[in-house]
Amino acid sequence: MRIMDTRLGVLLPTNQSQWSDARGLVDFGIQAERLGYDSVWVNDTLLGARIEPLAMLSALAPVTRRVVLGTAALLPAFRRPVTSAQELASIDHLSAGRLVVTVGAGFPGRSEIEYALSEVPWRRRFARLDDTVALWRALWAGERAFQGEELRFGELPESTPCYRPGGPPIWLAGATPSALERTGRLYDGWLPYPPDAADYRAGLASIRHAAGSAGRPSGAITPALFITVLVTEDVDRGERQLDAYCRDTYGLPSQRVRKIQAIVTGSAERVAAALARYAEAGAEHIVCRIAAPTLEAQLDQLQLIAGILIRPSSRMPAT
Repeated sequence: MRIMDTRLGVLLPTNQSQWSDARGLVDFGIQAERLGYDSVWVNDTLLGARIEPLAMLSALAPVTRRVVLGTAALLPAFRRPVTSAQELASIDHLSAGRLVVTVGAGFPGRSEIEYALSEVPWRRRFARLDDTVALWRALWAGERAFQGEELRFGELPESTPCYRPGGPPIWLAGATPSALERTGRLYDGWLPYPPDAADYRAGLASIRHAAGSAGRPSGAITPALFITVLVTEDVDRGERQLDAYCRDTYGLPSQRVRKIQAIVTGSAERVAAALARYAEAGAEHIVCRIAAPTLEAQLDQLQLIAGILIRPSSRMPAT
């Protein structure tokens, strides 16, 4: 058994094609905590039927005690910024300060329609994202006006403060040169999915350089990783299952997705070795998306991954 010092999280399978009763997703989160996972995450899209991420975290907050509850990633452009500040502050209270908010601006060729549905312009989306995060922080700090590049409010109402002073940590998803610079300058963490650990190491070095240039300590940014995982001894079957998962999720074959995203399939030893390479490159928190088609298969994988990577002493007794 391989033991990792890196914190380990799991993405909830909120896509409706993966569950028949959405209440099973709450049980999945509870089971992840019992198995010793450090965090449970939800993603965000308007394309395809799924459970809305902030609603999902609200359901998990009162029934879990220890795990971090995170978004991987939330697209703030889909929501009114003042309203979403209140929603996030509410989840921070309901979870007693266990919320982490990873944000992103969407994917070219995929997210333009989502922006149109949200009545938000695609152009200058990165400036709007940074403004939204700055506005949240201003509201949580009790400020009553905000002037950004894209968002401006001359008069703001009293807003719900967060459980933690200053609000939850806000991480950025992305690995472009601009995203790396902005992460170092503005954000509390980094959650990318580069397909090669060497690219992860280089990106983290760029972030730390940007942080230093902005007068921030490198330790101010949590380095994390989002990776798709499938544990199987049957390599051919695993590759077929991964391909079906990628086609269902993105409408793309796994060969194309592998060129963009971190993915590992195979034996327990192979999966552990791949994750260890990213940990050696600097990742301190690894979020696993399980490439399994149903909630039942996801639960089987949840236990397999825990058996490979989590210390038995981290697990909670069954109740």
